[in-house]
Amino acid sequence: MKLEEKFESNGSLVGRTRPCPGEKPRENGKAEVRAKQEADGKSHGPWRRLNRYTWQEIQRHNQETDQWLVINRKVYNVTDWARRHPGGHRVLNHYAGEDATDAFTAMHLELDVVNRYLKPLLIGELAPEEPSQERHKNAQLTEDFRHLRRTLQATHMFEAKLAFFFLHLAQILALEALAWLVLRHFGSGWMVTFIVSFLLTVSQAQSSFLQHDIGHLSVFRKSVWNHLLHKFVMCHLKGISTNWWNYRHFQHHVKPNIYPKDPDIDMGPLFLLGDVQPVKYGKKKIKYIDYEKQHLYFYMVGLPLLMPVYFNLQSMQVMYLRKHWLDIAWVSSFYLRHFVTFGPFYGIFGTVLLIYFVKLLESPWIAYVTQMSHIPMRMTREENQDWLSTQVLATCNIEQSFFNDWFTGHLNFQIEHHLFPTMPRHNYHKVAPLVRSLCAKHGLPYVNKPMLKAFGDIVRALKKSAALWVDAYYE
Repeated sequence: MKLEEKFESNGSLVGRTRPCPGEKPRENGKAEVRAKQEADGKSHGPWRRLNRYTWQEIQRHNQETDQWLVINRKVYNVTDWARRHPGGHRVLNHYAGEDATDAFTAMHLELDVVNRYLKPLLIGELAPEEPSQERHKNAQLTEDFRHLRRTLQATHMFEAKLAFFFLHLAQILALEALAWLVLRHFGSGWMVTFIVSFLLTVSQAQSSFLQHDIGHLSVFRKSVWNHLLHKFVMCHLKGISTNWWNYRHFQHHVKPNIYPKDPDIDMGPLFLLGDVQPVKYGKKKIKYIDYEKQHLYFYMVGLPLLMPVYFNLQSMQVMYLRKHWLDIAWVSSFYLRHFVTFGPFYGIFGTVLLIYFVKLLESPWIAYVTQMSHIPMRMTREENQDWLSTQVLATCNIEQSFFNDWFTGHLNFQIEHHLFPTMPRHNYHKVAPLVRSLCAKHGLPYVNKPMLKAFGDIVRALKKSAALWVDAYYE
């Protein structure tokens, strides 16, 4: 049976948790005391009766010092836990006062393990008369999406082919070895140095895509093995902190193109993106740079400096300020390896120049791939939409071809990746028709465009945002 047929014929594959019949909504007074005790880690008896909450009550707990969220109709107080959350405290804060069921399911691999951490944070559940998600959300759309996810799980779309990823790793290591052999055989002349830099640039770009897969836990079934391999690829092969990447990238995934929650669209004061930020800067008469020309200096600043300056400096800052000693050790091994491998040919200073020259060459590649699917799309303030709408409206796909798949690390299927972050990328093309069909059913745009047009759309979007800033600034 084909995947499309399975989706159309399958009923609900996983039963949903329903409230116990006959229980009355909670009352004020003693119930408030019990809720506080449970939030403080007290009263965790196995037979305790859960307090009942309305959405109106839950939505009041949406501050950094008071964070409640809902997962599968259960209410959790994550205020104290947020600082210990492996994905960073801001991810939880972004969903405070909201239903986080689909985000929770999408971002975690071993749900049974994660649920053990959730259990002490449980303070109640939704009242029986309350819907499973906020009232303004489309319940049928949400259920259809969850049905699709269950179908994909039943058809093994979340199972990785280890050979695919290890061949990808072999490609990276082979390119690095070839660069060293070329240098050893032909010497360190200018032409050889450019050839070596090209080989290392391809290796580094492909390492970026592989670390992205591993960082999303899409290679191994056990999180611990993904984390270990992530350290090797991101820190040792690329020289960038995994913790920095996790904290930043997971925020982007749960709230893409939502200002100011998505750090990827907060590029001020250098660039102003979308419709909100340019107007905000314009009305406040903020002009750090001539933003009217941002679509032009994007080529001179944004493309070449994203990797060697912006990402690299942010990574180092986070490592040292937050004392991520393990990341520091792994990243140090990146530089040590280069000094041992290339130092005999270029010396220490020359090796540092080689490292950052390669990052300079890699930067436009990664900048185009990562920005073409988001910058031209809608950017808004928080609207608390369902998971499917949130992801689809903020992302777009690039037409599939063998080259496009390789050049983008399958991020040409950005919609499918955002909907199912832990799915191995070699399955995106199988899932795409089902996602497109679901979007059509609910009237959501499923954008798929040629790569060159996507490149041009970045500049056109920057130009549009610049015009909004000009209008607000000079009004």
